Amino acid sequence: MFYQLIKLSLVVTLFALVSCNSSPNEMPKEGEPVLFAEHIAPIIYTNCSKCHSQDGAAPFPLLTYQDIASKAKLVAYVTEKRLMPPWPADPTYTHFANETYLSNEQIQLIQRWVAGNCLPGDTASLDQPENLIKSLNLGKPDLIVKMQDPIKVPGNNTDLFMVVKVPFELPQDTFIKAIEFVPGKKRLVHHMNAHIIQFEPSKKSDLWGGQFAVNQDQTKSETIHKELNLLNDDGSYAPMTPSVCNYLPGSQFSLYPKEIGGYKIGKKNAFYLNDMHFGPSAIDEIDSSYFKIYYADKAPKRPVAEFQIGTLGLAPVEPKLIVPAGTVKKFTIDFPVPADISILTIVPHMHLIGKTYLAYAIKPSGDTIRLIRINNWDFRWQYFYQPKTLLKIPRGSVIHVEGIFDNTANNPNNPFSPPREIAEKNGSMKTTDEMFQFIVAYVPWQKGDEQISQE
Repeated sequence: MFYQLIKLSLVVTLFALVSCNSSPNEMPKEGEPVLFAEHIAPIIYTNCSKCHSQDGAAPFPLLTYQDIASKAKLVAYVTEKRLMPPWPADPTYTHFANETYLSNEQIQLIQRWVAGNCLPGDTASLDQPENLIKSLNLGKPDLIVKMQDPIKVPGNNTDLFMVVKVPFELPQDTFIKAIEFVPGKKRLVHHMNAHIIQFEPSKKSDLWGGQFAVNQDQTKSETIHKELNLLNDDGSYAPMTPSVCNYLPGSQFSLYPKEIGGYKIGKKNAFYLNDMHFGPSAIDEIDSSYFKIYYADKAPKRPVAEFQIGTLGLAPVEPKLIVPAGTVKKFTIDFPVPADISILTIVPHMHLIGKTYLAYAIKPSGDTIRLIRINNWDFRWQYFYQPKTLLKIPRGSVIHVEGIFDNTANNPNNPFSPPREIAEKNGSMKTTDEMFQFIVAYVPWQKGDEQISQE
């Protein structure tokens, strides 16, 4: 069963940036001027500009001196309070590739720069914005696939779950190295899970017929595929590659190491978004999300696999995930790993009343492998965390996860006032219900994996 969970995909992940921490000898001494180009730009470009750029999650750019100087006091405030850049994982417990966590020295440097009237320094030596954007991304995608029509999100203050078909054709069979999802309304799109259905040209005459999207809660599950025209012409099912692209709030896009991940697809295809979740909105809105596709020269040597524990997963939440009103309660998940694996990505997941999150593995020898600790869970920032190098978990190890949920009036994120019982409801993904999950993307372990960098 373990290896049947193979996922021939790349997982969308967080901030494709190399962490930049100025060492003390690179910092100007007390009394020396702090300059934007020499001292501040490397910090901002490494930790902030990925989100604060075109197609990023942030509402304004931080790419040029003018961009950043005009927001200088805001930048100084949010970094000093550690509100930005958001990095939920506790860096005193574990470190990850491309983490966006500022050192105390970096924060102090920004304070000094603002107090010193934001001196520009040698800005002529900095990359132009268009070159900076290219360096922060994979560059121009080989193909952009758009939805057939925008999705209408009614302003009724309730969650909306849609099932969506996004068809596309290619001139020939093609190897794919990466697929990136770009949400149209970043504050509305909570999560998205996409699969690819591949049709044999002789078995599918019309990719675009049928509806392009249906309301999951208002459509019978047994008719969804027919309504979306996802079956072959003879009524049979075409093969599907699961989880080729995923999205969570705050997540950013990067690649796995060379020769890991990717897959081959044919000429006629359709993205199948069996779960596209829009958060509550008070006004009518429309969303026009799309996909960027990047081609590869050859097939991957090491396809990626995935397993999930907790809610809807291979191991249950203990005790049953029910949090009575007015209580703070702890839950756990335990999963014995049946084979040697190398972890590529981990994804912790809870909803609004999540408070803290801890995951580690206990080896057969009794030693502990730290995975992640989040001391202040924030539903708005849920990342795909990549260890700095592939992380081996030996066969027979037990992955242990602990989560604390706060269903009291003291929790400002509690969706109910006064508090009421909140529970897991048959895997419901509504934000006002709860989930407790730990998702792991991996490859079967090979000798030397621990030396493969993910930076």
